[in-house]
Amino acid sequence: MALPFYVSPEQMMQDKAEYARKGITKGKSIIAVAGKQGILLVAENPSSSLNKISEIYDRIAFAGAGKYSEFENLRKAGIRYADLKGYAYGREDVTAKSLANVYSQTIGNIFSQEMKPLEVEILVVEVGESTTQDELYRISFDGAIGDERGHAAIGGQADELKEYLKDKYDEEVTLEASLTLAVGALEASANQKVRAQNLEVAILDRHHPGRKFRRFTAAELVDLAEGLES
Repeated sequence: MALPFYVSPEQMMQDKAEYARKGITKGKSIIAVAGKQGILLVAENPSSSLNKISEIYDRIAFAGAGKYSEFENLRKAGIRYADLKGYAYGREDVTAKSLANVYSQTIGNIFSQEMKPLEVEILVVEVGESTTQDELYRISFDGAIGDERGHAAIGGQADELKEYLKDKYDEEVTLEASLTLAVGALEASANQKVRAQNLEVAILDRHHPGRKFRRFTAAELVDLAEGLES
């Protein structure tokens, strides 16, 4: 009689992690840079209809790398959570930290209990009154949370991007310099020029009254890129 097939729990977790990493590596990276004006989020994204960066709540934004359908479902769930908590308690009770903890629990449970893990990495960021009050959380495919300071990166080349940003980041960086820094990191990791038409860019503007999220239009990106090159 044939023995039943057995895989140790350790090997199963290693296989799941390897599977998730491969899926995430296929996706383009995303960078968040906190500066004087706010938190800038920059993604390589040639699609004009599928957003990788989105608003979650008044001062909070979300970015996802990896399998689009999976992080899109997470984004929608985050919006529902934020709306319900803001309605039941108060808008000030909706924070990036609480949202990141919910995402961590959800993603971690799927990683440990389901056969197939989520092939995603996500960022949850909240803009404060100053850069010292900004919050940037990176949630990995296994639910692990990284509390980042000043800048963060997710996706295929995240490690290379973080090394690049670490050496060049300044918390007093302007909006234009933030974009230059993010694009420079993307180009260095890919070893090729990044076109403005292939970028998705948004900002949580700390000086804007009310809701802080604003997405840059394609025309604005082209104009800004031309201004930086001149």
